[in-house]
Amino acid sequence: MAATALQAPPLPASRPEPRRRRGRSLERVNPLVYVVAWLLVGICIGPVAYIVLGGLRTNSQITVDPSGFPTTWEFGNYVDVLTSSLFWRQFANSAICGIATTIGVVILGVMASFVVARYDFRGRGAMYSLFAAGLMFPMTVAITPLYIMIRQLGLMNSLAGIILPQIAFALPTTIIILVPFLRAIPKELEEAASIDGASRLGFFFRMVVPLSVPGVVTVGILAFVASWNSYMLPLFILNDEGQYTLPLGVQAFASQYSVDTARVLAFTSLSMIPALIFFSLFERRIVGGLTGAVKG
Repeated sequence: MAATALQAPPLPASRPEPRRRRGRSLERVNPLVYVVAWLLVGICIGPVAYIVLGGLRTNSQITVDPSGFPTTWEFGNYVDVLTSSLFWRQFANSAICGIATTIGVVILGVMASFVVARYDFRGRGAMYSLFAAGLMFPMTVAITPLYIMIRQLGLMNSLAGIILPQIAFALPTTIIILVPFLRAIPKELEEAASIDGASRLGFFFRMVVPLSVPGVVTVGILAFVASWNSYMLPLFILNDEGQYTLPLGVQAFASQYSVDTARVLAFTSLSMIPALIFFSLFERRIVGGLTGAVKG
């Protein structure tokens, strides 16, 4: 009994050595990686910073030193653009096109993806391949037949002539992203819902839509940003300056005020800032949605 009482307590188990080595290896990152990363960030942010700062300068400053910083901050360029009714009209047109395109892409994309992912029918693989093949045909390739079709439908010089093609060309990307999300939903969940009396439509609204929110947010953001930055389609469809979207309005404004470079830069920066803010706020959502699609 005495020998037993004098026994030393057991030593605490040490952490496994591989974890320490792994942590140390993660800490030892090559400084060249940071240099290249910051270089790429500077290349991406540099043009945006030049446009924003250019709007805060005068034309004489830009002429004397095109790449310099403002010596005197000229906020009047931004004030002139913000007080222009044409800018806000074009802003509203871009917002209407972006919101309507996003709603159409999300609704039709979720419905089509649900059918392709959950229904077993003949030709399902061919349908999915057809949507995937749509990624290989950008809008610039089909702009001529698209223009003829829109003109025959009587949608020229209208926002509907912009919204409908944008929805159609955004559906392939939407379906490619959403199908893995919907396939990852367990079949046991659908069987349990049917036992509880839920129909396919009830299962879709009560279970599928809430579970696919990350993918829906991702495709919605991508559709909105693509619609906001669209230039080629409005250039062919719209001919009234009051119906212009902001990308087309920037081109028209630059042609009209080609001598006033500072005001053109202010108009350009105000046109792209909403999309940059929107994309920056939901960047993690986009990455998370795409990661979920790859895992699925």
